[in-house]
Amino acid sequence: MSFYWVKTNSFIKKVFSKYCWDIPNNEKKIYLTFDDGPTPEITDWVLTELKKFDAKATFFCIGKNIKANLSLFERLIKEGHSIGNHTMNHVNGWKIHTNDYIENVKNCAKILEEEINPTRLLFRPPYGKIKKAQSKILRKLGYKIIMWDVLSADFDQSITPEKCLENVTKNVKSGSVIVFHDSIKASPNLKFALPKTLHFLKENGYKFDIIH
Repeated sequence: MSFYWVKTNSFIKKVFSKYCWDIPNNEKKIYLTFDDGPTPEITDWVLTELKKFDAKATFFCIGKNIKANLSLFERLIKEGHSIGNHTMNHVNGWKIHTNDYIENVKNCAKILEEEINPTRLLFRPPYGKIKKAQSKILRKLGYKIIMWDVLSADFDQSITPEKCLENVTKNVKSGSVIVFHDSIKASPNLKFALPKTLHFLKENGYKFDIIH
C-alpha cells in the first residue's frame, strides 16, 4: 500500500494553504465526506446510515458514476447532502496533461450542472494528486479545492475495520474534514466503521455539517 497520512501533517497544510484541509470552528462541527460514488448498494447504504443520525455529508462524485446511477445521485440531492466534483473518471492529476485534466473536470461539471442549480464549485482531486498548474486554473474558475484533515483509510484492504474506525475516532477534532469512500473496494471497512463513527461523533457532541 502506498504511503498516506491518516492525520494530515500541519506542515503540509501550511505549504499548501490554498487548499481546504479543515474548517475550524468553535461549535464542534465536523465535515464527513465520501469519495468515488455514487455506487449502487454502497451509497444507498451510506445514505440510510446517515439518516439514522440526522447527519449530512459532502459527496465528491465521479461523472461516469453519476451518469450510470442517476436515480441514486438524485437521492443524494433530495436528502440534502452537498455535492462536489471528483473528475469524470477518477484521473490522477500527476499522470495527465493539464489541459486534459481540466477538460475532464469540466465534463463532470456539465453533468452536475444538469442536475443541480446552482452548482457548488467544490473539487477534490482523486488520490489527492494535483499539479500546481491544474490547481491554479481550477481556482481561477472559482473552485474550492477540498482535501482532508482525517483519512479513514477505508480503501486500504491491508488494515482491519477496527483500525479504520480508530483512524477517525483518535484524530477527529472540531473542524475536521473526514474522508470515507462509498465504493465497493472500501465497503468491508466502511460498513464496520461508519455506523460506529457516527455513534461516536454524536455521543461526543460533534455536529455534522456540509461543505459549501
